[in-house]
Amino acid sequence: MTATEGMAGLENLDGITSDPAEITRAFSGFPSGVAALSARVHGDPTVMIVSSFAVGVSHNPPMVSFAVQHTSTTWPVLSRAAAIGISVLGEAHGDKARQLGSRSKAGRFADLRTVEAESGAIFLDGAPVWLECTVEHSYPAGDHDIIVLRVLAMRSDDETSPLVWHRRTLKMLGG
Repeated sequence: MTATEGMAGLENLDGITSDPAEITRAFSGFPSGVAALSARVHGDPTVMIVSSFAVGVSHNPPMVSFAVQHTSTTWPVLSRAAAIGISVLGEAHGDKARQLGSRSKAGRFADLRTVEAESGAIFLDGAPVWLECTVEHSYPAGDHDIIVLRVLAMRSDDETSPLVWHRRTLKMLGG
């Protein structure tokens, strides 16, 4: 098969667009993991939900990343934490994800069991992965910043399935 034969159906560029709304819609078609980043900052538990979380940035040293909008009011607070707990959201968190990501800071942790490390990192009970991290780098990227975190410690539960964000909806992975 030639390269041209492998591109059947791509003879023209009809439907190609640079419309920002269409780009946002297209991006939502890429499933991604969802994580809660949380820590105690100046005595207050602080949490934010990210759907841009990525692992494997580096294995040695272990690093992960996420993107945060410049308009975030939570990240400037959370970024001052000595350590940040990352909890990959699991099946037990489906009905709590919007609560955790609420614009109202009051009640974000209501009815959720958490574990707090000595560092102040906070983890959600029932998460398939916990990562205790510190901020390593921050890079500007358009209307977001890309944040790279160094993993200090971790815990993994292979029996718990993660949630994914796909087409603006939280979904369970199929078995």
